[in-house]
Amino acid sequence: MGEIIQFKRTDGRTCPGYLATPRTALNAPGFVVIQEWWGLTDQIKKTADRLADAGFRALVPDLYRGKVTTSSDEANHLMTNLNFPDAADQDIRGAVQYLKQSSKKVAVGGFCMGGALTILSAIRVPEIDAGACFYGIPSLDATDLNKVKIPMIYHFANIDDWCTPAKVIELEGALKRSKSKFEFYRYDAQHAFMNEDRPQVYDGLSAKTAWDRTLRFLKYELASAIPSQVVR
Repeated sequence: MGEIIQFKRTDGRTCPGYLATPRTALNAPGFVVIQEWWGLTDQIKKTADRLADAGFRALVPDLYRGKVTTSSDEANHLMTNLNFPDAADQDIRGAVQYLKQSSKKVAVGGFCMGGALTILSAIRVPEIDAGACFYGIPSLDATDLNKVKIPMIYHFANIDDWCTPAKVIELEGALKRSKSKFEFYRYDAQHAFMNEDRPQVYDGLSAKTAWDRTLRFLKYELASAIPSQVVR
């Protein structure tokens, strides 16, 4: 369904990305998918394909420029060496601007590392209309959540040694003190429970519930007004 394209960053340089489009409605809402720390994997491409099946123009910027790994040590190395502000300000913003050439509204969402970048992008990229964060948190000490002006949906696992329950509670509290409009959900599952290519952590019921909630949220937010805060 998808294809590798090149799109312009805001600085005029190019970034590769995987674009999946619906079979109809080329002006459908857009969704920038932000990868896990593994890179632009087949699994994240399938996620973009699923979004296209659901009626979204989905674009995954290749933040690692072709590098993909199955090694946690290598993934950690790649993530540690990624310039997060540049990824948000240039690659992700460029992807949003590319989709907005045809899509009136565009959301950004990501998983693990991509979840943290989703929150960062919600602060730094003015063209975003909504966000979906899956089990990722940037450094809250360096993150001003009062600058989040778009509706967001958050999904976290109760069994997670990266986005620990304590960090999730801290994030939720900070969001409640901000002016953010958001929905917040927890699942009795492990970190990366959405990744069907990792059977040791994948949780089908939690994944379906989170996916359905996200589609409902997106179809509402990309077409109408912002709801009140919802925390469960």
